[in-house]
Amino acid sequence: MTGTVRFGIVQKGGQVTIPIDLRRKLGVEEGDVIAFVETEEGILISPREVPAMDALDRIGKALRKQGITLEELIETGRQK
Repeated sequence: MTGTVRFGIVQKGGQVTIPIDLRRKLGVEEGDVIAFVETEEGILISPREVPAMDALDRIGKALRKQGITLEELIETGRQK
């Protein structure tokens, strides 16, 4: 983990404000979807793209392990 530890207060309805400097650094804006990932250490909060990209990376590795290219996977989806 990098950076400084920040604290927030859980408000009515479970809302927590993400500090402005972190929102700017991560490009998080009002209305954006963020992911809450439960870890052994607690809760990881990240922009939605990060978990999606991790999932795509894992899928890509699994496909390569099977000897399948993304193009082949797309083509088999078109045939069905």
